[in-house]
Amino acid sequence: MPDTPEAGPKPWPYPRWIAHRGAGTLAPENTLAAFRLGASHGYCMFECDAKFSADGVVFLLHDDTLERTTNGQGLGGAQPWAALSRLDAGGWHSPAYAGEPLPTLEAVARFCLANGWLLNIEIKPTTGLARETGREVAQEAARLWAQRPEAKPPLLTSFEPEALQGARETQPGLPRGLLLETLWSGWLETAIELGCQAVICDQDQWEAGNVAQVHQAGLRTLAYTVNEETSVQRLLALGIDGLITDRVDGFPPD
Repeated sequence: MPDTPEAGPKPWPYPRWIAHRGAGTLAPENTLAAFRLGASHGYCMFECDAKFSADGVVFLLHDDTLERTTNGQGLGGAQPWAALSRLDAGGWHSPAYAGEPLPTLEAVARFCLANGWLLNIEIKPTTGLARETGREVAQEAARLWAQRPEAKPPLLTSFEPEALQGARETQPGLPRGLLLETLWSGWLETAIELGCQAVICDQDQWEAGNVAQVHQAGLRTLAYTVNEETSVQRLLALGIDGLITDRVDGFPPD
């Protein structure tokens, strides 16, 4: 049976502004260098992408394959962590970041927890491993945040409902959000059935009617990837709850 939402959104523990992949495009995405740079601009919540290696280590990588953001080749999830850990995940961005490694979720969690910062973990499965990835990421996140029970838990999000279902099966207490590129048939019903606390949508899809619809269902609304001032003002006027941005240098977080 789907969860029955209460009228109006519940209290939201997260800030309005979230730094996309650590620091947007200013540093190599999904690296600790990007997190440090985002923090230097005053951001206290960061979005990142997580999947697991061939030997079960949860690490940060957006794509299925390694070519775009590392000097490696092939499926990231098909390689053991010992091989992944030796890759250069910064040189593709600029010489200043050459040699920056891929981080584990554990390294990122320690960094955030030590500084009181918050995390939005997008579950980014290797193709065909949605439910398994949801389970693995949720289990690892729960283990890491259990070390600081007073800290706000990470927000787990995914474009794949099956990944969110896997996370819910193993760690139902961790908050979840459904990511949407388009408003496909049944999107809100799916978010409710998955017990999500938020819907995170391509910024162009939000309008007054569907923002109100999500809020009335008791969920929060977030938008990605918001990089223009006109877009910020439009979304704030709609009552959006969260803005994910690359422009950590352009929008001071409130």
